Amino acid sequence: MRDFTLQMYHDLCTTVLTKYSVVTVLDYIQNQPKNVAIFRHDVDKKPKNAFAMAKLEKSLGICSTYYFRTVPDSFDPEVILKISEMGHEIGYHYEVLDTARGDYKSAINQFEENLDRFPCEIDTICMHGNPLTPWDNRDLWSRYDFKKFGITGEAYLSLDFSKIAYFSDTGRAWHDRYSIKDITKVSPVDTTIISHTSDLIEHIPKLSCPVCIVTHPQRWNDAIVPWMTELSGQMARNIGKTGIRYLKRLNGTPR
Repeated sequence: MRDFTLQMYHDLCTTVLTKYSVVTVLDYIQNQPKNVAIFRHDVDKKPKNAFAMAKLEKSLGICSTYYFRTVPDSFDPEVILKISEMGHEIGYHYEVLDTARGDYKSAINQFEENLDRFPCEIDTICMHGNPLTPWDNRDLWSRYDFKKFGITGEAYLSLDFSKIAYFSDTGRAWHDRYSIKDITKVSPVDTTIISHTSDLIEHIPKLSCPVCIVTHPQRWNDAIVPWMTELSGQMARNIGKTGIRYLKRLNGTPR
């Protein structure tokens, strides 16, 4: 079976449901439940893919969190409202330190303006990591407090990943070899052994801690043409990411 299809995602969801209750990022931050899987989706582009994924989850009784950027490729108010009406949480996938080119004052102004564009309530946020920029958008909160904007938590900063196994499909793989910024510094389990979704499905029943499963909906396609387009594009991007990581090691800088 091809990986990164909605059918494969359905199989992942049903496996998770045999072991865990699925919660949103907000649910976890507010209640700190045990024996749960946190489902998070970073909608970098193709919001209609996110809508299809949201419908699949709703059919299984799952409520998850969808983080939307405010760029044209991602931000679709109609889709956002439809996903929210299904019971899913909507969050802001912010990248304002990148767009402000490291200017913190401009970045926080952009953050507030973009937050007001959403057609529904926003309780949590999640940074977008662009591997081609030198800034980490999470650093914005070293100077400002997101709670002053009515935000309850940030998907990286407000979760203790020493207790939560973090699996992200960044780079079209579940290990972090192609991740530049979409990483956690600690983990209660070895995630490097997971590559394909079938590996993750096999591994889920063996876990004894909460999990956070992160997808990028544009990767998940049943139709062969968009599936092949995403595959070929990601292969090219992974070559570039490998080069970036190599240069970082040469310069003695962290990943």
